[in-house]
Amino acid sequence: MEYTRTASDTAASNVFPMSQKLLDCIEITTADQCNYAVIWLHGLGASGHDFEPIVPELQLLQRPGVRFLFPHAPVRPITINGGAAMRGWYDITSLDFGSREQDIDGIQQSAGFVSDLIEQQIEGGIAANRITLAGFSQGGAIALYTGLTGQHRLGGILALSTYLPIQDTALPAITPENSDTPVFMAHGRHDDVIQIQHAEQSRDVLRQHNVSIDWHDYDIMHSVSAEEVADISVWLKRQFGM
Repeated sequence: MEYTRTASDTAASNVFPMSQKLLDCIEITTADQCNYAVIWLHGLGASGHDFEPIVPELQLLQRPGVRFLFPHAPVRPITINGGAAMRGWYDITSLDFGSREQDIDGIQQSAGFVSDLIEQQIEGGIAANRITLAGFSQGGAIALYTGLTGQHRLGGILALSTYLPIQDTALPAITPENSDTPVFMAHGRHDDVIQIQHAEQSRDVLRQHNVSIDWHDYDIMHSVSAEEVADISVWLKRQFGM
């Protein structure tokens, strides 16, 4: 199967005041006409290229067509890395989830950037319920936060090796409509970056708020395995009616 790959750098609308322009993205389409979209967010220090190779591995059919967007996060100083500037969706001060201060402004700003991309796809003719928001690690945290608290009920959320951030803000903002969004949540049992108990806590509290979680765990660390990709493929094909 052939895929079409482009890069985008387009001025954004003024719907969300926090963002000045749309994030730069790698765009891959599985057909000339796309009926579905997947916006896939990378982890800390990576880029939109990080998950670009996953598209052929998902073995999607050409019909219905799917547009994959792999945005590059803004470059920002990251405290835990000595203040070094790198691509990140928000700052991280410590790996100690119990004591660290969460970067509320950074999380909400990135949620605004991603919401702009969602609006762009809707304005381009892809309905919100045909848009899947995906992310790994930090990107997964933004995917969960944005997908569950945004103004549109999306087609699905893929949250890989991640957790729900700023829960005091996020949980009350989940509408009954958004709680019905299918969520695929996956984690490595040996993850030493985001330990699995933090993902399990997010899973459990989301279920308490009536969010439907399709949970998977794997015998891996902070990564994505071939078995996981196969499970993601099955889940996505179900969302796309393949």
